[in-house]
Amino acid sequence: VARQQLMAERLPSGPGLGSDPGKNPVFLLMVSGQIESAEFPEFDELYCNYCFVYGQDWAIVSGLSEGITQTTKRSSGREKHFVWNFPVDATFKSTNPYGWPQIVVSAYGLNTFGRDEVRGYGAVHLPITPGRHTLEVSMFVPEPSSQFQKLLSWLIGPRPEFVDPKFVAQGEGREITRVRSQGRVKLNLNIVTKDLWKQGYRNGIKDPLPSVPHSSSAIPETTAVIDRTL
Repeated sequence: VARQQLMAERLPSGPGLGSDPGKNPVFLLMVSGQIESAEFPEFDELYCNYCFVYGQDWAIVSGLSEGITQTTKRSSGREKHFVWNFPVDATFKSTNPYGWPQIVVSAYGLNTFGRDEVRGYGAVHLPITPGRHTLEVSMFVPEPSSQFQKLLSWLIGPRPEFVDPKFVAQGEGREITRVRSQGRVKLNLNIVTKDLWKQGYRNGIKDPLPSVPHSSSAIPETTAVIDRTL
């Protein structure tokens, strides 16, 4: 009963309310991992750009908001993947989940004239639940608006590209954009959240327990809590 009373006192009364009304409540989202590999059967060499897109209430407090991988050749094995294993590490803070961060990936390679040419765009929201996640991002490329432009880009290049790769993470203007599916990118991400539950938001895990004295009787209970959050 005492434990239930403590939990009731610590939980906020509604979304967006912190434990201390006099302070501006924030929660943290930490992401680490790697851009592991890609599958583009039609090409021999690729590199990848990544960046994060997030709402106005979000900010990066540590880590990098964008990066570029090394150029790699397609493996000679049966799967014929492009392997990067490029690290990703960033920590976000926010006051509400609106504008939850997305990671945008763009794959590029060299055409027959030795110029960079887009091989695919893709975007996916970062997972909301803590733990290790494997994500496969379906990639696509813009298509010319007419057969004549398609023939012209095939003869002299370059292929159609977005001015800003972050465009793929937005909804505005997407309904008039022609695209074609092409390839996929594999991500391995580790997600950690902090103080999200204090603001009344639930992301699929149980609320952390209040602090208890370090005694022999409390050790099994604490261990059980850690196992549930992994």
